Amino acid sequence: MSETMRERARCTVVVLSYNARAYLEPCLESLEADRQAGRARVVVVDNGSRDGSAALVRGRFPGVELLELPRNVGFSAGNNAALARCESEYALLLNPDTEARAGAIQRLVAFMDETPRCAVVGPRLVNPDGSRQLSCRSFPGYKTAFFNRYSLLTRWFPENRHSRDYLMSSLEATEPMEVDWVSGAAMMVRRGHGRSGSLDERFFMYAEDVDWCYRFKAAGWEVWYEPRAEILHHIGGSSASLPVRSLLERHRSRYYFNRKHYSRGVPILDLMVAVGVLVRLLVHLPGARRGRSAP
Repeated sequence: MSETMRERARCTVVVLSYNARAYLEPCLESLEADRQAGRARVVVVDNGSRDGSAALVRGRFPGVELLELPRNVGFSAGNNAALARCESEYALLLNPDTEARAGAIQRLVAFMDETPRCAVVGPRLVNPDGSRQLSCRSFPGYKTAFFNRYSLLTRWFPENRHSRDYLMSSLEATEPMEVDWVSGAAMMVRRGHGRSGSLDERFFMYAEDVDWCYRFKAAGWEVWYEPRAEILHHIGGSSASLPVRSLLERHRSRYYFNRKHYSRGVPILDLMVAVGVLVRLLVHLPGARRGRSAP
């Protein structure tokens, strides 16, 4: 991108990638129209990949900026490295296993322009078959340890009220609505909010999006879900190379989030998280040893 186009782009798209070359190419292809039109600056942060992802970007997408990190520093630190260089009004964080639908970035930018109190907005995330993903939710609480998206109770009893309330699975929104938090797989943020404007790097992966939205809302900002902007998400694709670590980090991050934001009843939450880790490991590890990805 030329300096003139770079200055004109109101949105910087940050794609953090770790050994996700197979997904990265279609992701970047989906951003080319916006990049070439000067509507978006695209930055790929290669988080110490060993699968040739950086070479792919250099060879196939010379107009995309590449930031190569020597090792995998995690989701928060990797994105912060790009956000520190962000000169645009808005930044769109994308997983490499996403593909932006036509007009999605423009729709998100327009929404931010129309909603000056909005600090974070998330699009409608869809599966390859077009079905909606549960990409906006309520903040976690005591019951979340048993009724989250990955819990056995949710899998066994998907229609139970506690899971549906937390996951907002009954939501059929066609218009924007204010929510607690949106998925970090695709989230646009307004730049320039001091400490709330960067991710907490103590979250290596998972729950950093919840924490970020929590801090923005605590500072008086709003978080919104914009279903008119649509992005395809091959859920789990960006973490498939680290199945067991992903599982452990998910629970470690939940533990840290509880410690950071909930001062009352933390021992109970700690116990719930510990039980969740044990159950998930017992269910997951046999499959992982046979080469299957996490359920």
